[in-house]
Amino acid sequence: MKRRLEETWAVLLAAGSGSRLSGASLDVRKQYIEYKGVPLFWHSARTLSRIAALKGIVFVFPEADLKRMRRTVKDLFKTDDLGLRFDVVAGGERRQDSVRHGLEALPRECDAVLVHDSARPFASAAMVQSLVDALEQGAQGVIPAIEVTDTVKKVDGLVVTETLTRSELRAVQTPQAFMLDILREAHARAEAEGWDVTDDASMVERLAEVRIVPGEAGNSKITTPGDLAVLKRQKVQVPCTGWGYDVHRYGGDRPMVLGGVPIAGAPQIKAHSDGDVLLHALMDAILGCVGGGDIGRHFPDTDPCWEGVDSSILLREVLVMADKAGVRIVHADLTVIAQVPRLAPHADQITKNIVRLLALEPPQVNFKATTEEKLGFTGEKKGVKAVACVTALREM
Repeated sequence: MKRRLEETWAVLLAAGSGSRLSGASLDVRKQYIEYKGVPLFWHSARTLSRIAALKGIVFVFPEADLKRMRRTVKDLFKTDDLGLRFDVVAGGERRQDSVRHGLEALPRECDAVLVHDSARPFASAAMVQSLVDALEQGAQGVIPAIEVTDTVKKVDGLVVTETLTRSELRAVQTPQAFMLDILREAHARAEAEGWDVTDDASMVERLAEVRIVPGEAGNSKITTPGDLAVLKRQKVQVPCTGWGYDVHRYGGDRPMVLGGVPIAGAPQIKAHSDGDVLLHALMDAILGCVGGGDIGRHFPDTDPCWEGVDSSILLREVLVMADKAGVRIVHADLTVIAQVPRLAPHADQITKNIVRLLALEPPQVNFKATTEEKLGFTGEKKGVKAVACVTALREM
């Protein structure tokens, strides 16, 4: 029978000392290692935030770092708002103590919880969602697990005492998901009876059935110095596409410029800058690859410093933004739509100039001009518009 979860939260554990990484000569705890511009623990927070049912996260840090990490988490939310409520609390001596402290900080209305180790930054949102789905289907506790591929021996010192049946074994990961009441009961029993465990499922399974869902081979844990190599893998280049569109009205006092090329005898343009509709569309398309909004955000027409400015100067600024974001432009496909002027005589010059501005080869830039068969405002010779499609590669 499907269960309706009232409010699901996560407890994100970042309170470990990282003692097994002592040989790696780190100057910070592993949960604070910067990876792709943010601390390692923040990658898990981002993944958890993609779960629609999740309402908040309790971050658990070492007590000695608590004041500093409260500021850090607050600052991270300002620049990268996850859309979640959050709290920051101090951990305990053992992992289970840190979990218990996190559970104590959960709001009264919370009825389900995900417990995750920040040292596993590669868990996918799809896997986390499968845990929540299992709770909604009636599970009291559910954990991700993967098959064991090695033969596992039970030993006494240096002597093998038993070979375990591999088909019955699973390697367990986090996040682990529980109905909050059963997890709180398990922790209370553990505290009263002196249980010492390595994960929350080993507590809950003494009280209730714990189910499994498929884990992920990529959901590895940063534990030993050798594991740090995972964070240093070569960056990959991911294709991305940006689309730009811009319009300018005729009847102003700006001479027409398209792609940085003056168009003699053309209608004049109404614009704050030089009114280069083609470069404006191109810039918006580049910003689309960057995720940087539009040119109005960066060069507002309310700012007098941009009045009459050459759009190629603005394009250079946008290209700097793209470079800083690790975006490399590989192709631009551009179209100007206008009834007048006739642009075919200018096409080659416009193409060559944009090739120069983008530092590309000629086959990487395509320019076209068309009319709208006397339809719409361009067909009525009231203005000009341009569209741009930019293909790029972004380092991830």
